[in-house]
Parts: sequence; C-alpha cells; structure tokens
Amino acid sequence: MQICGKEVLIEGSLIRIARVDGEGFQFLDDPEAALEVLRKSQTRADLFTFIQKLSDTSPKYIHPMEWDNMAALPVSTFDHWMTKQIDFKVRNKVRKAAKTGVVVREVAFDDTLVRGISAIYNESPVRQGKPFWHYQKELEAVRRMNATFMDKSIFIGAFLEDNLIGFVKLVTDDDRSQAGLMQIISMVQHRDKAPTNALIAQAVKSCAERGIAHLSYANFSYGKKQRDSLADFKRYNGFQKIELPRYYVPLTVTGRIALRLGLHHSTVDWIPEPVAATYRKVRSFWYARRFPGFENA
Repeated sequence: MQICGKEVLIEGSLIRIARVDGEGFQFLDDPEAALEVLRKSQTRADLFTFIQKLSDTSPKYIHPMEWDNMAALPVSTFDHWMTKQIDFKVRNKVRKAAKTGVVVREVAFDDTLVRGISAIYNESPVRQGKPFWHYQKELEAVRRMNATFMDKSIFIGAFLEDNLIGFVKLVTDDDRSQAGLMQIISMVQHRDKAPTNALIAQAVKSCAERGIAHLSYANFSYGKKQRDSLADFKRYNGFQKIELPRYYVPLTVTGRIALRLGLHHSTVDWIPEPVAATYRKVRSFWYARRFPGFENA
C-alpha cells in the first residue's frame, strides 16, 4: 500500500507489522501522517515500525522505542577514506585488485549487467555457510529483483578481462544524504584478487563525488550474535556501529499486547547466542559436506 509517497509492506499473520519498503534506504518525512493513514486503513496492521536517518540519531518521537544499529561510514573524500579510515590490509587489497587487473566502474543497468549478475549468483549454491537464495534464479527474476528503486540506484561493476566478477547496487535516500549497499557480491573464484574491497572503494568514491555524507552496509550487529567475519570486514573497511532509534507504534489491541510481551521480535532473538552459534557451525559443516569445494564461499 502507498502511504505518503512510499510503499509500505505489511508482514506476518498472527502479528502484522508494517514498515516502509526498502527501509534503511527509504524514510518517511512525516511518520505521524503515515500513522494516521494506517489507523484509518481497511488493511489490518498491528504495529508500525520505522527508524531515523543516520544524520538524525537522537530520539525525536514519543512513541515506544528500541535501539537498532547500522554499519555506517562517514564520507568526505576518497583520499581521506584511503589514508585515514581503513585498515592498512584493506588499503593493500584495494591496490592489489588494480594490480591484478580488476577494473571497477559505474555501469548502466542493462541486459549485459543482468546476465553478469546471474553468472555471479549461479557460481555457488552456498554462501556464508548457508544456502544462497539467489542460486539458479531465472534471468527475468534476477532482472526484476535488481530493478527496484531505479531512480535512486547506482550500479558498480568489478571486471576482469571484461567479465563481471562482482557488483554493487547502491541506493540513495530522497535527498541523497545517505546511500546504502543494497547488494554487494563477488565471485568466490576471484577472491584472491580482492574485488569486494575494490567495490567498496568505488562505492566510497561514488558517494564522495555526489556529496553523499554517509554510506551504510546493513546492520553492524544482529541481535545477540557474536562478532563474525562480516562484522570484521565492515570494520576494516571503515564502517562503524551507529545506533539509531527504532520505533514500534501499536495500532491495535493485538499490537499493544505483542509489544508488551516482546512478540514483535523474531523467534531467532529468543534463542541464546551460544545455542545459535553452535547451530551456525553445524549448519556450515553440513553444507560444506554436501557441497564440497564451496565451503569457503
């Protein structure tokens, strides 16, 4: 449903939670107006959740709030990022990518890019120790899922001998004060050439050239999850954990009860972290045995 010029998704069956489509890239200028529309809507939503921008981290609304977080990089100039914000190993990897023939540039969203993205998706059935949900998607499905928010998207490709080996989809907010990495993925077989680091470097450069002040990369931490390799990768590349207010506004009696009992959180959040960590290790081992050769994907 459209509210205040934004698409709002309502998810869940028992407890229906509404949020802006593309949250983290899309923000409501007037959440109160959106709430008024939701309260009058014939479509049931029990809770409405929203977050503030990276440039606005102090709570400004009186609604029930919890702290969320994003991995965010303050952007000034590319040279500042290269010399002041990143780990020296990352600096060496960015240079290594160029020396090994990796060319990174902004690209148009066209048939050639879609075919290249599909080839990257189809390289491995598993990534990060679990099934990769983009694996063997039909070409038209790949096109549709990457064609969202086209008026706010910047595509970046990493090429080796004119073959796409990695790509980034950057999505900006309405006033281009921040941009987020909606997708960043590279071929496992070319990991030794550091294409992902080169893609991050170009993303920073693209933001700096447009005067975009913040680059985000999803969450820095997820619930009770212990530090992992992805969080380390973000930190080494200059991303910091920025805490942001997340609001949960009850719209129905069910919503009020759910919020009071904490039922608005995923069931994963209720699992003790040592148990969850053990499960992730077992899952990685299982898929490594099932798909030999892809255990490091």
